[in-house]
This record gives sequence, C-alpha cells and structure tokens, in this order.
Amino acid sequence: MRDFQVRYARRAAEVADWRREAGGGIGLAEVVARARPTMLIGTSAQPGAFTEQIVTEMAAHAARPIIMPLSNPTSHAEARPADLIAWTAGRALIATGSPFEPVAYDGIRYQIAQANNALIFPGLGLGVTVCRARRVTDQMLAAAARVLAGLSDVTTPGAAVLPPVTSLREVSAAVAAAVARAAQAEGLADSPLDDLAGQVRRAMWVPAYPKVESV
Repeated sequence: MRDFQVRYARRAAEVADWRREAGGGIGLAEVVARARPTMLIGTSAQPGAFTEQIVTEMAAHAARPIIMPLSNPTSHAEARPADLIAWTAGRALIATGSPFEPVAYDGIRYQIAQANNALIFPGLGLGVTVCRARRVTDQMLAAAARVLAGLSDVTTPGAAVLPPVTSLREVSAAVAAAVARAAQAEGLADSPLDDLAGQVRRAMWVPAYPKVESV
C-alpha cells in the first residue's frame, strides 16, 4: 500500500465474519451495515451503486446522512437525488457531480447542490495571487473549505449544502479573502493586506470589453 492508504487499512481479523460475495470480496451493503458510515462518496461511475437497501441501512444509523453521487454524466450517478430524498425521508444531505433539478418531497422543495471544484480553486488561486503567498498550505486549504461551508444554511429545510455555481464570483471572493488571511497568519504573505476586500475585487477579471467603432 501507499503511505496515504495505510491509515485506512484494517486487519483481516476485523472482517473475518463479514459476509462475502461470490468472488470473495465484501460488498458495499455489508460494509455499510457493519461500519455504519455517516457519509458516502460515489466516484465509481456505476449507476445505481447506492441502492435503496444501502441508503436505508445508512439512514438508520445517521440522523443526516451525507451522500454524494459524484460520477458524471448523470447517467453514471450512483443514485438519483429524488430517490435519496425519498429513501431517507428528506434527511439526506446531497451533493452531485452533475447538475440535477430540485426535488419536491413532502411539501418541501429540495435544492440539489453540485459539488464542483470551481467553488474552491478559482478563489484559492485568487487569494494566493492577492497576498503573494510563497506556498499553499493545509491551513489555507482548510480556511477555503470552512468559508465555503459557511455560505450555505443546511438548517433550512430543502436548502442546498453548497452555494450554486451561478454565484461563483461571490464565492470566489469569499474564498480568496479567507485564503489570504490564512497565509498572512502563517507568515507566508509577501504583500500587505490593508484593504483585503478591495484588493480581492480589483484582482478579479471582469469580462467587460470596450466598444470598438471603425473610423
């Protein structure tokens, strides 16, 4: 195994009595039933991999199960948001890899978040540029993730767990400011941040073009 895999490994004795499938492997349903995870991330490109059995088992042990069928395109998603909401009685926190329409369930309209890396990386690069950070650290990445998480209100019924991609400019500005502040706190910022909000806005590209007329 590679070094980053080692901490997730378990001794064979821990799963000796787990049910095995025909080929000898342990299926996802058995893992969910035994390990009782609170989050599922789908990157398998196997449509329907998150079955009703798996999801209901998970929801029996997690008050707000986090389920992310991220495979693209939508035909390869591990589950459909409408099914996930129905199987968990509206308790699932969902983010998908492709855009999905809102889902109506039990009188509530559920907005489906799209887990798109564009919500972080433009702001990350912008923040590094504004403060002239000498390197990108774990603390800067964590600051970006925290500010992004704070831009959604998951306590409101039906609210998306992430802001929409359509608000990318506002999201990027918030992420950039958080990244620059984190770099400054670590002593990695080579530019002073005396007007951070203004510095971020001035560094953002605006798609405005002058009108050109022939003379």
